Amino acid sequence: MSIEKINKSQKMIKTSEQIEKMRLAGKLASEVLEMITPLVKPGISTGKLDEICHEFIVHEQGSIPANVGYRGYEKTICSSLNQVVCHGIPDFNRILMDGDILNIDVTVKKDGWHGDTSKMFLVGKTQPHNERLVKITQECLYKGMEKVKPGAYLGDIGHAIQQHAEKNHYSVVEDYCGHGIGEVYHEDPQVLHYGQPGTGLRLKEGMCFTIEPMINLGTKFTKALSDGWTVETKDGRNSAQWEHTLTVTSTGYEVLTKRSEENL
Repeated sequence: MSIEKINKSQKMIKTSEQIEKMRLAGKLASEVLEMITPLVKPGISTGKLDEICHEFIVHEQGSIPANVGYRGYEKTICSSLNQVVCHGIPDFNRILMDGDILNIDVTVKKDGWHGDTSKMFLVGKTQPHNERLVKITQECLYKGMEKVKPGAYLGDIGHAIQQHAEKNHYSVVEDYCGHGIGEVYHEDPQVLHYGQPGTGLRLKEGMCFTIEPMINLGTKFTKALSDGWTVETKDGRNSAQWEHTLTVTSTGYEVLTKRSEENL
């Protein structure tokens, strides 16, 4: 094994002190989603939601919205509506409408460490097929998380997600994936949401990464828009995503971005 590979492997393992810092960053990120939840309703713009999240992170939490300035991105949240798979850009001209489904993705940086999470929102009265997509996608996240423990493989996570999505006649986006996280926003390993059991990196206690399945009503194929960020489904059908930051513990996993509404 090369020195570079050894260094990368060591970097993936966080100390208990480092995980404590990530626990705080994760809690702050989850609190942003809890704060914004009652405000997500028809008539508000995604730009306004972004502005409120920015003010909360900076002034209430005394933290840094990690997305601002990341590779030139200018906003605090990603707001992905309906057929947008990920990286939707908030816009004061995009007003939420009855029946929309929305993903808000936020990353908070506190004392140099990151917490990354996202949640789906049903705006007003939504159609049953959209409600089902959102529900099954969250189940995919949870089924992937349940595979996390020392000695398991990244492929075990991806396989569990893919099996549940395809059993329910949905497709898994393969172009984007979860990622390692710590002092660096996006680092190794890449966490695919499809795959075979017993393949890929073997998990060790102290690893921290996100699981963030993007599940489509139609086909798995995506297209990137000319703004350089927004990704949509190629067939124009809706997509859903949920995300958590986790750490591998001695017996399984801990969700660092758990919200109070979740029984995990």
